[in-house]
Amino acid sequence: MWQWIKKWWGIIRSPAKYFSLGFLTLGGFIAGIIFWGAFNTGMELTNTEPFCVSCHENNVYQEIQGTIHFTNRTGVRAICSDCHVPHNWTDKMARKMQASKEVWAWITGAISTKEKFDARRLHMAEREWTRMKKNDSLECRNCHEFSYMDFTRQSSRASTQHSSSLADGSKTCIDCHKGIAHRLPNMSGVEGF
Repeated sequence: MWQWIKKWWGIIRSPAKYFSLGFLTLGGFIAGIIFWGAFNTGMELTNTEPFCVSCHENNVYQEIQGTIHFTNRTGVRAICSDCHVPHNWTDKMARKMQASKEVWAWITGAISTKEKFDARRLHMAEREWTRMKKNDSLECRNCHEFSYMDFTRQSSRASTQHSSSLADGSKTCIDCHKGIAHRLPNMSGVEGF
């Protein structure tokens, strides 16, 4: 067995001796496509609701079920990644790297129970609100387009806020819509509450 590994390692270390440059280039290209396909498929699997629910079933997933984002008259439903993962590739990869801390927290047990999760809820919510504020609530805007809002069908308060603060850019969606899909943490000390 060891001799076989040694033989193939020798071939890999000096490939030009056995394979043409064209074969190596084509092989590298095919291996790159396979790697990219597997990587992208793995990333997309982490954007599915079953993946998210595998850790969040007993806390935030139950909360969203009673909201307009889960069930509504049109049948259009948002899943976790629609709000928590940017759609363009580079921002998505950056968010996935940030989310690895959340996966680590789950694996190590820091947020593995409802009580532990609730103890860290404000910290996690503030981090998410900050992220959404920095990107001008991009995930909200992927579905909700300001230019298509019908202010006549909104409440007077919503119409006033949308046509002023949202229109002039002084506020973004998350400034007013904290808790739109999840139960708010203890908000004492949070601006506006």
